[in-house]
Amino acid sequence: TREQAPELYAIVADLTRRAGMPIPKLYMSPEQQPNAFATGRSPNHAAVCVTAGILKVLTEDELRGVLAHELSHVRHRDILIGSVAAAVAMAITFAARMAFWFGDDDNFIAGLLMMILAPIAAVLIKMAISRSCEFNADAGGKELVGTGEPLARALHKIDAYARRVPMDVNPAEASNFIINPFTGRRVAFTSLFSTHPPTEERIRRLLSDAPATR
Repeated sequence: TREQAPELYAIVADLTRRAGMPIPKLYMSPEQQPNAFATGRSPNHAAVCVTAGILKVLTEDELRGVLAHELSHVRHRDILIGSVAAAVAMAITFAARMAFWFGDDDNFIAGLLMMILAPIAAVLIKMAISRSCEFNADAGGKELVGTGEPLARALHKIDAYARRVPMDVNPAEASNFIINPFTGRRVAFTSLFSTHPPTEERIRRLLSDAPATR
């Protein structure tokens, strides 16, 4: 409520007024890793959550940049887009398995390859959509605030903390956060399967004179 977090509420109220959208429900997670995420299928059915850690680490203008980014996700209906992409990926995986088990025996090898490769292709497409949405939300946040510099500083700080401060979160939910909470973990083919663009590239686009588009 406004009484529980007056500064947070005031920033969101100002940004939503500028964006011409309703104020979403606001939540605070007790996690100490600085991070934030938005959810909801539309501006009229949305919520924004920040961690306790982000309020300790960021300055007011950096927090404003982060909240502008999250509100841009809501404004662009990125959560709905991500849900549709996940559903399509699941449907492709299911269809590939059905084709393998009920296909012609003469095309066994082709069916096996399809069962293996189709789900991988679907996941890669889903991840690419997620990274594109992050770039677009950065651009939207930059436009809403009027400059990308505060968000760029915030991303630099959050990325650094995510590498050393753990977060107790389901890995399936990592794509929702402004910075992947498992950034410090090294995984093979990270660039292909990452749900977030490289932080350095996001910062570069935010600080460039050109709009931070895809």
